[in-house]
Amino acid sequence: MEQRSAHHATFTVERTYPATPERVYKAWSDAEAKARWFTPAETFDFRVGGREYSRGGPPDGPVFTFDACYQDIVPNARIVYSYVLDMDDKRISASVTTVELHQAEGGTRLVFTEQGVFLDGLDTPEQREHGTNVLLNMLGDALRSESEAS
Repeated sequence: MEQRSAHHATFTVERTYPATPERVYKAWSDAEAKARWFTPAETFDFRVGGREYSRGGPPDGPVFTFDACYQDIVPNARIVYSYVLDMDDKRISASVTTVELHQAEGGTRLVFTEQGVFLDGLDTPEQREHGTNVLLNMLGDALRSESEAS
């Protein structure tokens, strides 16, 4: 019999970007802008009750499926979404994520908080927090590239 487990955890990651809250919000709310730093979505319906769905991963596998539903959106200030993450055909986590955008000196302070349940030892809070740091660094790179292009 397969060993089952559910590990609950919360983590918060903060970044300050040299961009306005409007630009950082657009990087989350616009499908084309988000695809510059996140797996391009097959479905992208950015509204309360809307869904974002994407699949991807390294060329030699596994395939990760991100399936999110937007729960709350305050333009240029807050995004709340719930999502499940699958690895191939196994559910590895279910989470609620809040992205807060605050005006800061020289730009925007982003506060990313994830509350998750990590299933059956297939993922851990530490791995997810590491992956979130990588993604938020990629967001910063995309915002810098956009600034340099303008």
